[in-house]
Amino acid sequence: MPTVGYIGLGIMGKSIARNIMRAGFPIVVHNRSRASVDELVAQGAAEAFSPAEAASRTDIVFTNLPDSPDVEMAVLGPGGIFEGAREGQVYVDNSTVKPALARRLSEKLSEKGVAALDAPVSGGDIGAREGTLTIMVGGRESALQKVMPVLKAMGKTVTHVGESGAGQVAKAANQIMVAAQMVAMGELLVLARKTGVDPAKVVDAIKGGAAQCWTLDVKPQRLFAGNRRPGFKAYMQAKDLNIVLDTAREYGVPLPATAVNAQLYNAMLQMGMAELDNSAVVGVIESLSGIQLQNGE
Repeated sequence: MPTVGYIGLGIMGKSIARNIMRAGFPIVVHNRSRASVDELVAQGAAEAFSPAEAASRTDIVFTNLPDSPDVEMAVLGPGGIFEGAREGQVYVDNSTVKPALARRLSEKLSEKGVAALDAPVSGGDIGAREGTLTIMVGGRESALQKVMPVLKAMGKTVTHVGESGAGQVAKAANQIMVAAQMVAMGELLVLARKTGVDPAKVVDAIKGGAAQCWTLDVKPQRLFAGNRRPGFKAYMQAKDLNIVLDTAREYGVPLPATAVNAQLYNAMLQMGMAELDNSAVVGVIESLSGIQLQNGE
């Protein structure tokens, strides 16, 4: 079996790496903070002390990092993947970054005979833990086939969208819809509460009809219980929407609703809610309306 490197062990990355290991792949892990590395090493992973070392010891090397500059540094910076890469290797990025960066990394890594795939994921912490992520892939089909067994250990749906950068375009589209659903859910819950109607009964009434979506299926009960702990952090949603808007400007595409939703997520950051779940955008709407759905975290 190919040896897999995984760089970036955050909320989702640690669970993804664990699922890869459970599927039987030898795995080498690297992360800037120690706790997640120590946890996985105790379960059978090997440790690398730099991205370059992770690349030098593996056949397939993944990154899952917060933002475009982090990925660029991990790949092309001092001690980066590029230094340890070799011909025939495959690099896979599970991060959400600008499509332009995905294309640039692919071009640079090709100088060493390394195939690059941009393969951002969707499904949150639950999907990462349960191995049910949706994975959208840009890059060469031949490279995708090499890594498909590993991707199947991570997710239930793998779609080859197109050439390098196409996976990131698909993730941008995904984040447009996710933000729209989270904001719409917040609006409808606050509207119900403000008008004196039980928001839980409103959700029950509408989620089986045309309004049905993953957000209404998963998020309301957590909010009603006062649980706003992150499955996907608000500051990451804000970052992703900024990527969406930057890409839209690059191609001259107007995204008026997404621009408003981005402002709401940026307001969350200003209001001290950056570390909460992306569904906690309802808190901005609560503040504007002068009510709370539920006291709690």
